[in-house]
Amino acid sequence: MEGLFNSRFMVKLQDFGQKLGTNKFLSALQGAMMSMMGVLMVGAVFQIICAIGPMLGVFENGDTIYNFLYMPYNYTMNCLSVWIVVVMAYTYAKNLKMKSPLITAVDSTVCFLVATGAFMALENGTTALNMSFLGASGMFTGFLVVFVVIHVEKFCADKNIRIRMPDVCPPFLVDGFSSILPLLFNVVIFMIISFGISSVSGGALNLASGIMAVLAAPLSVLVSVPGMFIIGIFASLLWCFGIHGTMIVYPVLMPMMMTALAENAAHAAAGEPLVFYPVALFTALQCCGGTGNTLPLALFGLRSKSKQIQAVAKVSAVPGWFGINEPMTFGMPIMFNPILCIPYVLNIPLVMLCYYIGYQTGFIIPAWIPIMSLMPMGFAQYLGTLNWTNAIWDYIMLIPTGLVWYPFFKIYEKQLVAKEAAAAQNEA
Repeated sequence: MEGLFNSRFMVKLQDFGQKLGTNKFLSALQGAMMSMMGVLMVGAVFQIICAIGPMLGVFENGDTIYNFLYMPYNYTMNCLSVWIVVVMAYTYAKNLKMKSPLITAVDSTVCFLVATGAFMALENGTTALNMSFLGASGMFTGFLVVFVVIHVEKFCADKNIRIRMPDVCPPFLVDGFSSILPLLFNVVIFMIISFGISSVSGGALNLASGIMAVLAAPLSVLVSVPGMFIIGIFASLLWCFGIHGTMIVYPVLMPMMMTALAENAAHAAAGEPLVFYPVALFTALQCCGGTGNTLPLALFGLRSKSKQIQAVAKVSAVPGWFGINEPMTFGMPIMFNPILCIPYVLNIPLVMLCYYIGYQTGFIIPAWIPIMSLMPMGFAQYLGTLNWTNAIWDYIMLIPTGLVWYPFFKIYEKQLVAKEAAAAQNEA
């Protein structure tokens, strides 16, 4: 394995990753992701509380206590793209040495809300907040908005296109007036794009939903066993480039998943054998710690020699047991990290193959009871099938996923340990 990582291909790949890391836009993106640890962890804590409460009978989904406890999750994880846009725009503007990065961050957020159609008028005359693309599903739109907004503002600054104020005015007032024209240009750009997409789609799509629709369109035909392998690999590859692959494929697969559940529920009620549908393999995408099956990486990291890996692992292990892997994905980070992206993608077809063998041999059975709430590993699998082997299956999957993750974890750990030692030596 050491020879593989020292091969010409891996050296080139790591050099490519390092070049990506020095890119001003991508370094701002990665910095924004890693800065979200507090937002992710607070959201994960309340998400776990809201999952455990109904299981213990303390409260029910949708009642007053549940909605109150779920509120922090709505303002953290369900607004994740908003906070990423703010931090990323500020960091990218600083990287480009722009004069007022804070104002640029505000302008980017305004344009992001315009692009996602966040505010909508209801029939009764009130205005509601549409959060469909404010969470992780809107991240790619956010990246696009930040890139366009900042380059438009930089062009205006370079060409001195602004409303000038006398030099005796306070700096904040000067900066505020200077931002009027660039923000106006950006808002008009995104309004025109959104209006064009809405007109073409008959009002069904805006910029954010249009991007998702384009990415999801080819997936609707991939419903066979080989097709599910392609979908799993495709979703994980999207994650590696900062696009929420799970949210792209899930809306396409959801109707088929519900149809499969309904069909097997009818078979179970009639005392007939359950039927395997290929869409059941989608579970393999996230059976061990969320998308990419990152729980083994968190477990390895608990005893890591790298302080960074160990710190991320400590806050990621428990959420990972509940299928929440954002702390690990953004904290390690996995995105734009070639060393960790490889096992992130590779373990999914391997686990899908294991699932397929499990279904074909009868060791596990297809689900026939819809379980939509967040639960620890094995709980939802048992409640969805009432079959104890399904409950332990995900824990068995820790073995193949761990075998895939371990060598890549060690090489990444080795690199971070060397960096941390060099940093400590420089400080000394």
